[in-house]
Amino acid sequence: MAQLLTKAEIQEHAKVLSGWTVEDSKLHITRTFKNFIQAIEFVNKLVEPAESAGHHPDIEISYNKVKITLTSHDAGGLTQTDFDVAQVISQIK
Repeated sequence: MAQLLTKAEIQEHAKVLSGWTVEDSKLHITRTFKNFIQAIEFVNKLVEPAESAGHHPDIEISYNKVKITLTSHDAGGLTQTDFDVAQVISQIK
């Protein structure tokens, strides 16, 4: 099991993630697209990186908005893996 990050470590990691927020030991971002099709295309691009990392985000889709939440459920909060996956997701267009 991955080790939980301290509050100070979380704050440091969060500084380099544009658009992400930390709330209740979870990382959140909402991406907005032109339409539903583009939103689903984006979600489909998340599959390979999530599978490769063995770390899967919680995803909510509402028409053209995709909300992504990352946390390490088994560890009970945020770990380095959450921030690593967030970095990858941030690069997906």
